[in-house]
Order: sequence, then structure tokens, then C-alpha cells
Amino acid sequence: MAQQLQSITITAPGFAGINTQDAPLAQEPSFAAVADNCIIDKEGRIAARKGYDLLNGNDLLGSSAGVEALHEFVAEDGDITFLSAGNNKIFTGTTTMVDVSPGSYTITTNNWKIVSFNDHAFFFQRGYEPLLYSDHAGTVEKMSAHAHATGTPPQGHEVLAAFGRLWVADFTADKSTIYWSDLLNGTHWSGGSTGSIDITKVWPTGYDTIVALAAHNGFLVIFGRNSIVIYSGADDPATMTLSDTISNIGCVNRDAVVSTGRDLIFLDDSGVRSLARTIQEKSAPIGDVSKNVNNDIKSLFAAETGNISLHYSPQEAFVLLNFPVLAVVYAFDTRFPLQDGSYRATTWSSISPLAFTHTVNDKMYIGVKDGIGEYKTYTDNTASYQLSYFSHPLSFGNTSNLKFLKKINLTTFDGAESTVVLNWAYDYSGAYKKQAYTLPQSNVGQYNISEFNTTAEYSSSISLINRQKINASGQGTVVAIGAETTIDGKPIAIQEINIQALMGRIV
Repeated sequence: MAQQLQSITITAPGFAGINTQDAPLAQEPSFAAVADNCIIDKEGRIAARKGYDLLNGNDLLGSSAGVEALHEFVAEDGDITFLSAGNNKIFTGTTTMVDVSPGSYTITTNNWKIVSFNDHAFFFQRGYEPLLYSDHAGTVEKMSAHAHATGTPPQGHEVLAAFGRLWVADFTADKSTIYWSDLLNGTHWSGGSTGSIDITKVWPTGYDTIVALAAHNGFLVIFGRNSIVIYSGADDPATMTLSDTISNIGCVNRDAVVSTGRDLIFLDDSGVRSLARTIQEKSAPIGDVSKNVNNDIKSLFAAETGNISLHYSPQEAFVLLNFPVLAVVYAFDTRFPLQDGSYRATTWSSISPLAFTHTVNDKMYIGVKDGIGEYKTYTDNTASYQLSYFSHPLSFGNTSNLKFLKKINLTTFDGAESTVVLNWAYDYSGAYKKQAYTLPQSNVGQYNISEFNTTAEYSSSISLINRQKINASGQGTVVAIGAETTIDGKPIAIQEINIQALMGRIV
């Protein structure tokens, strides 16, 4: 008597992102073991990330790491100036980078924090006199050289523009003091309403060091390396009061914290976390954003020697965690948090970003070795890259019986003329069997344009969806499925996987 085929359908494979934290056989099919060079798109599918177009090409960067700091400065009159740093220089421009480093000012590292405040852009880096750029002058100068500067500019590593002032912290010999500028004047550091606060006695663990500052929901948030201190009333710093403290959770460095508007996301030793609070609730609950990939992130953090950073793109709806020297990026989707509050995670490789910034025109710029790139195309500066999706081992609800794979049906969206390689392996083996096929040429064009050269009613043609069936072979108690394709100018998304197998004897 013929045995009946058993089937398992994975709708939107990888919809829940990567999960390497739990035991493989305990995974839901919606989790992925690998999802590289992917994002979770707005339909909840594993889809190809975009790459970047290089905006410029010049020799100003020499043999340096590349562009390591980016900032878009928007002046009060609407003028936009793009500022960047690399090769121990300061630049303006994107398509043409112009060296505007101040004369007789020696720069030996590019780890600048750049902020806009009161029609100026300010540059801070530990051990360096701050720099400023003004739209009317069009130059970068030392703060002490500014015509209206007063006092000694603090040479801190962290700067925050909030509550009508600049706030500066993290000095070479002082890790617990915050200085603030005069109201609405980032060049005044004496007189007026300037001041400082030493929070040595406020740390909940007895001792800590300031690494980052943030403003959220009207509060000044001070991130220590191992704790967090929150002040209310920072619009009048002379009378601001301690609102909350959090022990045993901190931030790993200055650039590993980012605001999404509704929340602060930061990297702690234990993983990526969320500081969710409201004005009504004076407690500060902490969310574990990277719960499903925490061990991987801890390993990368231990190995990374560069400047780990977080970036948020409201246009793309993701938070990026960048390990620049290791050339690994984690992308956390903010559209669809899982039930436990964690974010769906995918990884990026081969892109090697050094810095990110988001522009007023909803573009994302990336600092790379060769200059400045715009996140927009499906190549990395004309180079292709590989998308990889692999499931965890699937047991069809029964780990005791042998499974004989018969067919794998893969449904993809878009990706015309791309070659897709289907992979399958049994019993936790890395020896994958493979079968490649090429997607047909897209015929959307013939529906998009009518014979009168006007947009036709069939612009959303179903021809973008491709269903491919292949015959599979082999046997085992569990099976893992993967799909790989080279991204070379065209997007693709994985819609569904249907696997059919015969059940064999108990082993």
C-alpha cells in the first residue's frame, strides 16, 4: 500500500528572524537559522537588503579605513551641508568631498561625534578642542577661534544637543562630570547659565563611567558603562532632579545608543536593549531586543576592536547594529516586534560600513572605505552579494520516523532571471544537496505600459510571483532547507516553502 505524502508549509519563511539562542528542534518554522544579506520587508518576508551607490570617488581618503563619521547639517535658512570625517580630515560634500580641516590643527583619529545646534554643527572627540561649522562662513574652525566664544571649550568625547544647550561628558581624566553650555549658545562655556554636575555619588552601583547621553520623553538619560541615571527638569539644569536609576545595565560605548523617536535602543553587555518609559510611569522597564541572537552578539562584541554603533532608519524601519572591523551588521526590524517584545533579526555581510546617517530627505548614507554611499540599489558599489536563508532542522512533528524528501516547492517574489540554489540536508549534517534553477524573465513591462505609452491597469502583475518545484532525494529523521541567490541589481523575496516527504520506519 502506497504511503501518503506528509507536507509542511512554511509561509513567509524566516518571518520571525534569526533564532540561534534556542535548541534547533525547539524552533518554530517561522524562525531562521541563517538569514544573511536580508531584511524583513513590510510584508513580513525574508527579502534582499539593498546595497549602495558610491556617490564619490577621489583620493582624499588615501589608504585609511574610509569615511568614519557622517552628519547632515541643515541651516536655519534651509541650506544643507554634508559633513564627514576620514583619513584624519574633515570634509564637506557628497559627490565631491572637499577637505575643510582647520589649519594648524592636528587630527590623528576620526571618532568624531557631530551634532547640529542653533545654526552650527559641532564636532567633539576626546582630547581634541571642539570644532564648529557655520553655514554663513562655510568653514570648520576651532571653537576658541569663534568670534563669540567664551570660556574653555570642554574636550569631551560625548556631546548631546538637547533642552536648548550642548551637554558634554567623557573626558580623559573625568568620567563622571557633565558640562552644559549657555542657553542657545554652544560656544559659551563660562558665565550665563553654563554649569556642570558631578554624578559620582549618584551611580547606583557605587562607581561607573559616563559613556553616552540621550534625551527621551523630556528626561536626560545618562548611560554609564554598567548603569543608567535619569534626570527630569533638564530644561533648567540648575534645578533638575534625579528621577530614576537602573543598576547592572549600561551601554558599551558612545555610539551604541540610538533614538527611534518612541524609544531608546542601546547595546549592553547582555545584548541590544530598549529603554521604554513614559512620563506617567516613573519606572524604567528594560526590553531585550536581541533576545534570539544574544549569544552571537556577545561573541561579536568580545571580538570587535572598532567603534560599535547603532543606527535607526525610519524610512526602512530598522535598527542597524554595526561591528565595523568584523564587517557584520545586524538588522532589527521595528515594524513587527515578536510577542515577547524582541525584534526580528537578520544579518548583513560583505557591505563593510563604517558609519551611517539618515537625511531630511529620507535617504540613508553609509560611510565606506571608498567614500560615501547611498543605500538604494541592489549592488554594493556595482558588486553583487549573496542572499542566504536556511531553516532550522524540521521534523514534520515527529522526530522518530525517517523522512524521505520527495519535492520542495519554493515560491519567490520578484528576482527575475536570478539563479536560485535550493539546499537540503539531513540530521544536522552540513553536507547539503543542491539544485539550481533560473527564474524566468519578468514580463511585467508588457503589462505596465499600454500601447498608448500610458500606465496600464495591470501594473501589479502576478507575473512577479514564481513557483518552482524540484525533486528531492535522501533520507533522515530531520531535514534543514536553504535557499541562496546572488543579488545583482534586482530584489527578491522568499514567499513560501512547501516540503513533501514520505514517512518511513521508526529509528
